Amino acid sequence: MKNLLVSIIMPVKNTAQFLNECIDSILNQTYENWELLAVDDDSTDDSFKILTEYSEKDNRIKAFKNNESGIIDALRLAYSKSSGEFISRMDSDDIMTEDKLAVLSTNLLNAGQGNIATGLVQYFSEKELGDGFKNYENWLNSLTAKGTNFNEIYKECVIPSPCWMAYREDLEKCDAFNPNHYPEDYDLVFRFYLNGLKVIPCDKILHHWRDYATRTSRTDENYADNTFIKIKAHYFLTLDYNQNKNLVLWGAGRKGKALAQILIKKEIKFHWICDNPKKIGKHIYDKKMLAVNALENIENPQSIVTVANPIAQEEIKSYFEKLNQITMRDYFFFC
Repeated sequence: MKNLLVSIIMPVKNTAQFLNECIDSILNQTYENWELLAVDDDSTDDSFKILTEYSEKDNRIKAFKNNESGIIDALRLAYSKSSGEFISRMDSDDIMTEDKLAVLSTNLLNAGQGNIATGLVQYFSEKELGDGFKNYENWLNSLTAKGTNFNEIYKECVIPSPCWMAYREDLEKCDAFNPNHYPEDYDLVFRFYLNGLKVIPCDKILHHWRDYATRTSRTDENYADNTFIKIKAHYFLTLDYNQNKNLVLWGAGRKGKALAQILIKKEIKFHWICDNPKKIGKHIYDKKMLAVNALENIENPQSIVTVANPIAQEEIKSYFEKLNQITMRDYFFFC
């Protein structure tokens, strides 16, 4: 089995309290042919000092200061300094299982180019985790175990940003870290999908994902709900929207309204349906709200569903099946 070099790309910003545990988990990998490219992004704590100390002890660890500002610039700098055949990303507040690089690299080598290796993740926190995190973890892991991640790509980010590995050539084909689009991890996953990469199934927990109140994904405006709606709409209209079909928007909650505004701004015609009797027959943004059964009278529909309730989603799936409609072709869940 080849022992190819793995380049680990790691942006760092004010994670000094977690950084030793993170880097120690990398040093403890059973797979030893790796390099860590860590870029400090204007930290105000001791993050860069810690990185420098580790780099002086192990030449596989390379510490840099961000030339610009922000996580995308940090990713670009780290990537420009990398030389591995395999590329992976790590978050500086998380922990790798000791076999993470071994499992990912073996799976990727066995599958060959055109594939993405990933693994199961497990959230942890000093405080009790909410149901939302556990539900996301279970949903994400259920997809990864079967390699069906892209089947639900419009719901949420289907590949965890700190737990994937790809051939450098494949990452380059997907334009690596060049686009200035946030959320940058979700954008990259859409580009994996766009370029036809396949997810390798994996049923092992390989990454421990830390949650805490000041984590970037919780506090940075680049990861707010509206940015997710915008990126979903952009890639749907680019990749999966069929202009020969009649577009239908299902749901008039916060996300449904946000998506409706995007479609109206782009002057894209659509029918709008919901199952809320208080809204049916009324106008929102000058669009008349129709009852759900109106879908049966719309010729050749293609639907976007913004209903988040899991039980309701199962009922909606059954309804589409009765209409002989196929997921990721005739209908798409956006939450």
